[in-house]
Amino acid sequence: MEVGRLYRLVRDRFRNAGVSDPEPDAKLLVSTLLGIGMSDLLLHEDEEVDQARVQVIEEKSELRLGGMPVGRILGERDFYGRRYLLNAATLEPRPDTETLIDAVLRDAAIDMPITIWDIGTGSGAIAVTLLAELPKSCAIAIDLSEDALECARENARLHGVDDRFYPLCADYLAAMSDGENEGPDWIVSNPPYIRSDVLETLSPEVVNHDPRLALDGGETGLDAYSIIVPQAVRFLRSGAQIALEIGYDQASSVEKQLRQHGLGEIEIIRDLAGNDRVALARRT
Repeated sequence: MEVGRLYRLVRDRFRNAGVSDPEPDAKLLVSTLLGIGMSDLLLHEDEEVDQARVQVIEEKSELRLGGMPVGRILGERDFYGRRYLLNAATLEPRPDTETLIDAVLRDAAIDMPITIWDIGTGSGAIAVTLLAELPKSCAIAIDLSEDALECARENARLHGVDDRFYPLCADYLAAMSDGENEGPDWIVSNPPYIRSDVLETLSPEVVNHDPRLALDGGETGLDAYSIIVPQAVRFLRSGAQIALEIGYDQASSVEKQLRQHGLGEIEIIRDLAGNDRVALARRT
């Protein structure tokens, strides 16, 4: 079977089954399993695919039809132009979170040594991306899950930043000591912020495959912020900043917490869809 025919077969099966993004999912699945870049798929359209590979792609397609996200099937996901490995303890990094990366890079000095603390690092996508973009930076990547931290370590090695990546198994900032490294320049986090009663209404791709620990923000969705913000204030020195991913309807609540704990220069940044996505603040 030719590459082009195989792709169209998978795409049409996804379309007919009502998969939410049939074309990009089919392209990503087929191109990755064939070792071809997504943008180059058409260039290889007439090439023959051996039956063993066709069978593998058909088997993986069945997993997608059963509700498993492509990133879970492949065990990896692209984020900010880089490939990140995943495991069962990590969220798939999503395009919305790239807004947080852009916000930090906008304000961070690329030629200065910077210390970053990433709370709830998961796959390490935020910390590793920032280390790759800020070559003089170092990061302490904190997570409650050892399995997630092992995945983050692999991603740090994959992108050549493991010498500046320091994983720490801890519950938020509970393991940090006052005055630790004289405090970070940045505290960043994509915490769980989905209300508990909303979780079960999400798509099966999320409910059945993403770790609940990384999603459930409690009754109001704000539990993590009520821990992170007061803890962060203990460690942020004057001029240091915090960047938090937030839900689309949480800007005013998170801003109120930041202000109540003495943080200033608060800014709410929207993602490409126009939704409130990141809260920035500075310790004055």
